[in-house]
Amino acid sequence: MEKVRFGVVGIGNMGSSHCKWLDGGMVTNAVLSAACDINPVKIENIKKQLKHPESVRFYDDAETMFKSGDVDAVIIAVPHYDHPRLSIAALDAGLNVVCEKPAGVYTKQVKEMNARAAKSDKIFALMFNQRTNLLFKKMRDMVAEGAVGNIKRTNWIITNWYRSQSYYDSGSWRATWAGEGGGVLFNQAPHNIDLFQWITGMMPVSVRSFCHFGKWHDIEVEDDVTAYFEYANGATGVFVTSTADTPGTNRFEIMGDGGKLVYDDGKLTYYKLKQNEREFNATYTGGFGEPGYDSEVITVEDDSRPQHVRVLNNVANAILGLEPLYIDGKEGIRGVELADAMLLSTWLDKKVDFPIDDDLYYEELSKRIATSRLKKTEEKVLDTAGTYGNKK
Repeated sequence: MEKVRFGVVGIGNMGSSHCKWLDGGMVTNAVLSAACDINPVKIENIKKQLKHPESVRFYDDAETMFKSGDVDAVIIAVPHYDHPRLSIAALDAGLNVVCEKPAGVYTKQVKEMNARAAKSDKIFALMFNQRTNLLFKKMRDMVAEGAVGNIKRTNWIITNWYRSQSYYDSGSWRATWAGEGGGVLFNQAPHNIDLFQWITGMMPVSVRSFCHFGKWHDIEVEDDVTAYFEYANGATGVFVTSTADTPGTNRFEIMGDGGKLVYDDGKLTYYKLKQNEREFNATYTGGFGEPGYDSEVITVEDDSRPQHVRVLNNVANAILGLEPLYIDGKEGIRGVELADAMLLSTWLDKKVDFPIDDDLYYEELSKRIATSRLKKTEEKVLDTAGTYGNKK
């Protein structure tokens, strides 16, 4: 094939953006050939926004589109519970798949999806677009190269995901246990939860968390979270997120015995100790004192393309055999397990160990689904421009 034919399933906030990027030629080796939504109003709306609607086939059933022969790859951009189900159906139909975040809501369903993807010879990618942020990539590389030494502490305050009540009222499924399966941990912060383990290369051994449900909004699910993690090497971590802080904070610190990395609102600073802290601690005899350090602001090349477009370009090129896949969809299980563990710790009011008990989590989630109520509200497609985090 000369260009990859993409179909988009779900023409909501993100799906409509994917349609416009593909239709507008922003993905070099791909075209938009099909789009699907069960809501005919959304189909009519996207037709008016496309430059070339005549070249796109429209469907009201995803599996019909999968079997149509009109697409080589699909983007799954529907409510979270359906991510694994539709990804599996697309893989079974012999299609390449890009799944929007999160990979799913609970680990049991994500493991089923991963098992199916492992048996397929098709590309399976996840839309962790912030992994293409060049500063985050640099942080990962520096940690792997030993720039901070052995990690002692991680701390991420990520509260610049502000959302008003009108956002939550834009869809009947939003911020409900039955419709979305979670709040800030599953809708806004999955990017950061993924980066929390991806940059450091570490998964925790336990977590004690405090999730607040509908604290700042009229919603069922969590909109304010503070979690404390412990790691096998003795390191600790704190993760704080909310959709009610404004102006919000985006500050990620990684402290090691050889130095520190600080990402703060788009700026990355490196502090390199002149002597390893553990060595200094064992040998210094002066009482008060600490090892000196040098600091520098880390810069990266500019990439003006939207982060999602960077992912789609890579996926299209990987399908064509032009470059390796950057984000393996099977890695999405890690972020889902971290989010599930934070909720489970709160529900059980105790520390939770990793790996979590998949069945116990699903049992607790099911209790909340049973009492969940979908809202009566008019569905709205919102403009998502500028809501994806740092652009670098």
